[in-house]
Amino acid sequence: MRALAATASTAFIPQCGLAPGFITIVGYDLAKNFDQLQDVRLRVGALPQYPSNALNYNLTWSTDGVINEYCEPCEEIANGELVNAPPLEEREEFSLDGVTYEAFNTSGGVGTLCETLRGKVRNLNYRTIRYPGHAAIMKALLQDLRLRERRDVLKDILEHSLPTTLQDVVIVFVTVTGMKKGRLVQETYANKIYGQTINGVERSAIQLTTAAGICGVLDLLATKRLPQQGFIRQEDVPLQDFLANRFGRIYAMRPQQVFGMTGS
Repeated sequence: MRALAATASTAFIPQCGLAPGFITIVGYDLAKNFDQLQDVRLRVGALPQYPSNALNYNLTWSTDGVINEYCEPCEEIANGELVNAPPLEEREEFSLDGVTYEAFNTSGGVGTLCETLRGKVRNLNYRTIRYPGHAAIMKALLQDLRLRERRDVLKDILEHSLPTTLQDVVIVFVTVTGMKKGRLVQETYANKIYGQTINGVERSAIQLTTAAGICGVLDLLATKRLPQQGFIRQEDVPLQDFLANRFGRIYAMRPQQVFGMTGS
């Protein structure tokens, strides 16, 4: 795509959506305001509002996508070096509005941000948010029972065992730490997005946030708020322009304070 975009008369804008997509727009918007970066932590989860099984999970989007992000290497920057980390590892917990969540490595959500901030940040990683206990069960299925090697079997199990739901919540949680005017500072963006009825049709939170990422960027391109040709990264999309957009305003909710992050 980069090769095609280099000589194209039109714009090439991949990775539009939630993660990659909006999470990258937010992460870069926070990071660019620091004099010196230390850590950029990107966290996203699409969760059922009312979990009722051992996995604490319902199918809210592509089963293939879920399995893929649990199995493939995870690009991150660790101690200044670009590395591939194993999925389902580096589990941590945090609380938001009195609810405890876990987050762990998954692939594909960081987009081009590692490339953009390489050499400028000490640590940059992306992790998926779930309710506690989910990662342990998935590790048992994928690693101990070796279903990583039989993804079609795992897909069949999940789709016949876990119901879908429109009653979901998307959590976006980004934390950036670094130096500003000689002081060590942390800035956090945290938000929850719920499903809504649009034109008489009930839409889930993951449907709305994914569609907003695509349509919002396309709208900004059409109204010439973005470069009109070449390869355009999600980091090139101004956060305030996106949130002011008729589609991007799905995300324009008041950020909520996050407490109690711990690693394990």
